[in-house]
Amino acid sequence: MSAVLPVTPPVEAAAGYRHSVRRFARNRLAVAGLVVVILFLLFSFLGPLLYSTDQTHTNLTQVNLAPGGAHLLGTDAVGHDELGRLMYGGRVSLLVGLAAGILATVIGTLWGAIAGYAGGWIDAVMMRVVDAGIAIPALFILLVVSAITTPDTVGLILILGLVSWLVPSRLVRAETLTLKNRDYVLTLRAVGGTHGRAITRHILPNSVSTIVVAATFQVADAILLVAYVSYLGLGVQPPSTDWGGMLSAGLTAAYSGRWWLIVPPGLAIILVVCAFNAIGDGLRDTFDVRGRG
Repeated sequence: MSAVLPVTPPVEAAAGYRHSVRRFARNRLAVAGLVVVILFLLFSFLGPLLYSTDQTHTNLTQVNLAPGGAHLLGTDAVGHDELGRLMYGGRVSLLVGLAAGILATVIGTLWGAIAGYAGGWIDAVMMRVVDAGIAIPALFILLVVSAITTPDTVGLILILGLVSWLVPSRLVRAETLTLKNRDYVLTLRAVGGTHGRAITRHILPNSVSTIVVAATFQVADAILLVAYVSYLGLGVQPPSTDWGGMLSAGLTAAYSGRWWLIVPPGLAIILVVCAFNAIGDGLRDTFDVRGRG
Protein backbone atom coordinates (compact mmCIF):
# COMPACT_ATOMS: atom_id res chain seq x y z
CA MET A 1 0.00 0.00 0.00
CA SER A 2 1.43 3.37 -0.97
CA ALA A 3 2.01 5.94 1.70
CA VAL A 4 -0.35 8.88 1.83
CA LEU A 5 1.06 12.27 2.69
CA PRO A 6 -0.80 14.01 5.50
CA VAL A 7 -2.99 16.91 4.45
CA THR A 8 -3.94 19.78 6.71
CA PRO A 9 -7.68 19.48 7.39
CA PRO A 10 -9.79 22.43 6.31
CA VAL A 11 -10.91 22.92 9.92
CA GLU A 12 -7.30 23.29 11.11
CA ALA A 13 -6.52 25.67 8.24
CA ALA A 14 -9.53 27.80 9.13
CA ALA A 15 -8.50 27.77 12.80
CA GLY A 16 -5.01 28.92 11.86
CA TYR A 17 -6.47 31.72 9.75
CA ARG A 18 -8.70 32.88 12.61
CA HIS A 19 -5.74 32.76 14.96
CA SER A 20 -3.72 34.99 12.61
CA VAL A 21 -6.61 37.45 12.36
CA ARG A 22 -6.84 37.61 16.16
CA ARG A 23 -3.09 38.18 16.44
CA PHE A 24 -3.31 41.03 13.94
CA ALA A 25 -6.37 42.50 15.70
CA ARG A 26 -4.45 42.65 18.99
CA ASN A 27 -1.98 45.05 17.37
CA ARG A 28 -3.89 48.30 17.80
CA LEU A 29 -1.46 50.35 15.73
CA ALA A 30 -1.79 47.96 12.79
CA VAL A 31 -5.59 47.99 13.04
CA ALA A 32 -5.55 51.79 13.16
CA GLY A 33 -3.35 51.79 10.05
CA LEU A 34 -5.78 49.49 8.24
CA VAL A 35 -8.69 51.78 9.16
CA VAL A 36 -6.78 54.83 7.88
CA VAL A 37 -6.01 53.12 4.56
CA ILE A 38 -9.64 52.05 4.09
CA LEU A 39 -10.89 55.56 4.88
CA PHE A 40 -8.49 57.12 2.38
CA LEU A 41 -9.50 54.61 -0.28
CA LEU A 42 -13.16 55.49 0.27
CA PHE A 43 -12.30 59.19 0.34
CA SER A 44 -10.34 59.05 -2.92
CA PHE A 45 -12.47 56.69 -4.99
CA LEU A 46 -16.00 57.23 -3.65
CA GLY A 47 -15.59 60.81 -2.47
CA PRO A 48 -15.75 62.39 -5.96
CA LEU A 49 -19.11 60.67 -6.52
CA LEU A 50 -20.56 62.46 -3.49
CA TYR A 51 -18.62 65.72 -3.77
CA SER A 52 -18.47 66.55 -7.45
CA THR A 53 -16.03 69.26 -8.56
CA ASP A 54 -14.51 70.46 -11.82
CA GLN A 55 -10.80 69.67 -11.77
CA THR A 56 -10.19 70.32 -15.47
CA HIS A 57 -11.20 73.91 -16.18
CA THR A 58 -9.82 76.96 -14.41
CA ASN A 59 -12.04 79.47 -12.63
CA LEU A 60 -10.19 82.75 -12.15
CA THR A 61 -13.06 84.25 -10.18
CA GLN A 62 -12.55 81.69 -7.40
CA VAL A 63 -8.76 81.92 -6.96
CA ASN A 64 -7.10 81.27 -3.57
CA LEU A 65 -10.32 81.34 -1.57
CA ALA A 66 -10.00 80.46 2.12
CA PRO A 67 -11.79 77.36 3.48
CA GLY A 68 -15.47 77.79 4.13
CA GLY A 69 -18.78 78.18 2.37
CA ALA A 70 -18.96 76.30 -0.91
CA HIS A 71 -15.28 75.26 -0.73
CA LEU A 72 -14.60 73.37 2.49
CA LEU A 73 -10.83 73.39 1.97
CA GLY A 74 -10.64 76.53 -0.12
CA THR A 75 -9.37 76.80 -3.69
CA ASP A 76 -5.95 76.86 -5.33
CA ALA A 77 -4.22 79.37 -7.60
CA VAL A 78 -6.39 78.51 -10.63
CA GLY A 79 -9.72 78.16 -8.83
CA HIS A 80 -9.83 74.39 -8.36
CA ASP A 81 -11.68 73.19 -5.28
CA GLU A 82 -8.95 71.94 -2.93
CA LEU A 83 -11.02 69.20 -1.29
CA GLY A 84 -12.01 67.76 -4.67
CA ARG A 85 -8.40 68.02 -5.82
CA LEU A 86 -7.28 66.18 -2.70
CA MET A 87 -9.65 63.35 -3.65
CA TYR A 88 -8.42 63.14 -7.24
CA GLY A 89 -4.80 63.45 -6.13
CA GLY A 90 -5.32 60.66 -3.61
CA ARG A 91 -6.77 58.47 -6.35
CA VAL A 92 -3.58 58.83 -8.41
CA SER A 93 -1.22 58.47 -5.43
CA LEU A 94 -2.94 55.40 -4.03
CA LEU A 95 -3.46 53.76 -7.41
CA VAL A 96 0.17 54.26 -8.44
CA GLY A 97 1.45 53.23 -5.01
CA LEU A 98 -0.63 50.05 -4.80
CA ALA A 99 -0.03 48.98 -8.40
CA ALA A 100 3.71 49.77 -8.32
CA GLY A 101 4.14 48.05 -4.96
CA ILE A 102 2.41 44.90 -6.21
CA LEU A 103 4.36 44.93 -9.49
CA ALA A 104 7.68 45.35 -7.64
CA THR A 105 6.78 42.53 -5.26
CA VAL A 106 5.84 40.18 -8.10
CA ILE A 107 9.07 40.85 -10.01
CA GLY A 108 11.20 40.63 -6.89
CA THR A 109 9.47 37.43 -5.74
CA LEU A 110 10.06 35.62 -9.02
CA TRP A 111 13.66 36.86 -9.30
CA GLY A 112 14.53 35.95 -5.71
CA ALA A 113 12.82 32.54 -5.84
CA ILE A 114 14.61 31.54 -9.05
CA ALA A 115 17.98 32.79 -7.81
CA GLY A 116 17.71 31.08 -4.43
CA TYR A 117 16.39 27.81 -5.85
CA ALA A 118 18.93 27.58 -8.69
CA GLY A 119 21.96 28.41 -6.56
CA GLY A 120 25.51 28.26 -7.89
CA TRP A 121 26.66 30.65 -10.58
CA ILE A 122 23.07 31.51 -11.58
CA ASP A 123 22.36 32.76 -8.07
CA ALA A 124 25.67 34.66 -8.02
CA VAL A 125 25.00 36.45 -11.32
CA MET A 126 21.36 37.28 -10.50
CA MET A 127 22.20 38.66 -7.08
CA ARG A 128 25.09 40.74 -8.42
CA VAL A 129 22.51 42.40 -10.67
CA VAL A 130 20.45 43.12 -7.55
CA ASP A 131 23.47 44.49 -5.68
CA ALA A 132 24.31 46.78 -8.60
CA GLY A 133 20.74 48.04 -8.75
CA ILE A 134 20.56 48.73 -5.01
CA ALA A 135 23.77 50.77 -5.25
CA ILE A 136 21.94 53.27 -7.50
CA PRO A 137 19.31 55.33 -5.62
CA ALA A 138 15.81 54.73 -6.95
CA LEU A 139 15.04 58.45 -6.80
CA PHE A 140 18.00 59.20 -9.08
CA ILE A 141 16.73 56.70 -11.67
CA LEU A 142 13.22 58.17 -11.46
CA LEU A 143 14.53 61.69 -11.99
CA VAL A 144 16.57 60.64 -15.04
CA VAL A 145 13.66 58.76 -16.61
CA SER A 146 11.20 61.55 -15.83
CA ALA A 147 13.54 64.12 -17.39
CA ILE A 148 13.72 62.07 -20.60
CA THR A 149 10.01 61.36 -20.92
CA THR A 150 6.78 62.68 -19.41
CA PRO A 151 5.22 59.70 -17.61
CA ASP A 152 1.48 59.25 -17.23
CA THR A 153 -0.11 57.13 -14.51
CA VAL A 154 0.69 53.84 -16.25
CA GLY A 155 4.22 55.01 -16.97
CA LEU A 156 4.79 55.89 -13.32
CA ILE A 157 3.54 52.46 -12.24
CA LEU A 158 5.91 50.69 -14.63
CA ILE A 159 8.89 52.88 -13.73
CA LEU A 160 8.36 52.53 -9.99
CA GLY A 161 7.78 48.79 -10.27
CA LEU A 162 10.95 48.30 -12.28
CA VAL A 163 13.15 50.20 -9.82
CA SER A 164 11.62 48.94 -6.55
CA TRP A 165 11.78 45.13 -6.88
CA LEU A 166 15.33 44.75 -5.60
CA VAL A 167 14.65 44.58 -1.85
CA PRO A 168 11.81 42.01 -2.14
CA SER A 169 14.04 39.83 -4.29
CA ARG A 170 16.65 39.64 -1.54
CA LEU A 171 14.04 38.75 1.08
CA VAL A 172 12.45 36.02 -1.03
CA ARG A 173 15.83 34.63 -2.05
CA ALA A 174 16.84 34.27 1.62
CA GLU A 175 13.55 32.48 2.33
CA THR A 176 14.03 30.20 -0.69
CA LEU A 177 17.52 29.17 0.43
CA THR A 178 15.95 27.81 3.60
CA LEU A 179 12.89 26.19 2.02
CA LYS A 180 14.55 24.42 -0.91
CA ASN A 181 16.25 21.93 1.45
CA ARG A 182 13.03 20.97 3.23
CA ASP A 183 11.90 17.36 3.03
CA TYR A 184 8.80 18.04 0.95
CA VAL A 185 10.84 19.84 -1.74
CA LEU A 186 13.49 17.11 -1.80
CA THR A 187 10.76 14.47 -2.03
CA LEU A 188 9.15 16.24 -4.97
CA ARG A 189 12.45 16.35 -6.81
CA ALA A 190 13.14 12.68 -6.01
CA VAL A 191 9.86 11.56 -7.63
CA GLY A 192 10.52 13.55 -10.79
CA GLY A 193 8.82 16.85 -10.03
CA THR A 194 9.97 19.80 -12.11
CA HIS A 195 11.80 22.85 -10.79
CA GLY A 196 8.86 25.06 -11.75
CA ARG A 197 6.47 22.92 -9.73
CA ALA A 198 8.79 23.00 -6.73
CA ILE A 199 8.88 26.80 -6.85
CA THR A 200 5.18 27.43 -7.54
CA ARG A 201 3.71 24.68 -5.34
CA HIS A 202 6.08 24.71 -2.38
CA ILE A 203 8.59 27.58 -2.29
CA LEU A 204 6.26 30.50 -3.02
CA PRO A 205 3.25 29.31 -0.95
CA ASN A 206 5.50 28.85 2.08
CA SER A 207 7.04 32.29 1.53
CA VAL A 208 3.67 34.06 1.51
CA SER A 209 4.25 35.75 4.86
CA THR A 210 7.51 37.32 3.65
CA ILE A 211 5.90 38.31 0.34
CA VAL A 212 2.85 39.96 1.95
CA VAL A 213 4.93 41.96 4.43
CA ALA A 214 7.33 43.05 1.67
CA ALA A 215 4.41 44.13 -0.53
CA THR A 216 3.00 46.32 2.25
CA PHE A 217 6.27 48.19 2.72
CA GLN A 218 6.73 48.47 -1.05
CA VAL A 219 3.39 50.26 -1.37
CA ALA A 220 4.44 52.80 1.27
CA ASP A 221 7.78 53.36 -0.46
CA ALA A 222 6.07 53.75 -3.86
CA ILE A 223 3.70 56.41 -2.51
CA LEU A 224 6.67 58.33 -1.13
CA LEU A 225 8.59 58.05 -4.41
CA VAL A 226 5.57 59.34 -6.35
CA ALA A 227 5.39 62.30 -3.95
CA TYR A 228 9.12 63.01 -4.39
CA VAL A 229 8.99 62.99 -8.18
CA SER A 230 5.77 64.99 -8.38
CA TYR A 231 7.06 67.53 -5.87
CA LEU A 232 9.96 68.17 -8.24
CA GLY A 233 7.50 68.70 -11.09
CA LEU A 234 8.34 65.47 -12.95
CA GLY A 235 5.26 63.41 -12.08
CA VAL A 236 1.86 63.28 -13.75
CA GLN A 237 1.12 66.45 -15.67
CA PRO A 238 -1.85 68.84 -15.28
CA PRO A 239 -4.78 68.69 -15.17
CA SER A 240 -4.05 65.38 -13.44
CA THR A 241 -2.31 65.62 -10.09
CA ASP A 242 -1.31 63.70 -7.00
CA TRP A 243 -0.50 64.68 -3.44
CA GLY A 244 3.13 65.44 -4.25
CA GLY A 245 2.07 67.62 -7.16
CA MET A 246 -0.34 69.49 -4.89
CA LEU A 247 2.50 70.19 -2.46
CA SER A 248 4.65 71.48 -5.31
CA ALA A 249 1.85 73.70 -6.62
CA GLY A 250 1.19 75.17 -3.18
CA LEU A 251 4.83 75.77 -2.30
CA THR A 252 4.77 79.38 -3.51
CA ALA A 253 1.82 80.06 -1.21
CA ALA A 254 3.57 78.78 1.91
CA TYR A 255 4.67 82.29 2.90
CA SER A 256 1.37 83.92 2.00
CA GLY A 257 -0.72 82.36 4.75
CA ARG A 258 -2.57 79.97 2.42
CA TRP A 259 -1.98 76.93 4.61
CA TRP A 260 -4.79 74.93 3.00
CA LEU A 261 -2.64 74.41 -0.10
CA ILE A 262 0.14 72.70 1.91
CA VAL A 263 -1.28 71.07 5.05
CA PRO A 264 -3.98 68.71 3.63
CA PRO A 265 -1.82 66.95 1.01
CA GLY A 266 1.14 66.83 3.38
CA LEU A 267 -0.95 65.24 6.13
CA ALA A 268 -2.46 62.80 3.64
CA ILE A 269 0.99 61.58 2.56
CA ILE A 270 2.20 61.24 6.15
CA LEU A 271 -0.92 59.41 7.35
CA VAL A 272 -1.07 56.94 4.45
CA VAL A 273 2.64 56.09 4.52
CA CYS A 274 2.61 55.64 8.31
CA ALA A 275 -0.56 53.54 8.00
CA PHE A 276 1.00 51.15 5.48
CA ASN A 277 4.14 50.88 7.62
CA ALA A 278 2.00 50.07 10.67
CA ILE A 279 0.14 47.40 8.69
CA GLY A 280 3.46 45.93 7.57
CA ASP A 281 4.73 45.80 11.16
CA GLY A 282 1.49 44.16 12.26
CA LEU A 283 1.64 41.54 9.53
CA ARG A 284 5.28 40.81 10.32
CA ASP A 285 4.41 40.22 13.98
CA THR A 286 1.41 38.11 12.97
CA PHE A 287 3.46 35.78 10.78
CA ASP A 288 6.41 35.63 13.18
CA VAL A 289 6.34 32.08 14.56
CA ARG A 290 8.62 33.07 17.44
CA GLY A 291 5.81 35.17 18.87
CA ARG A 292 3.16 32.47 18.69
CA GLY A 293 2.09 30.82 21.88
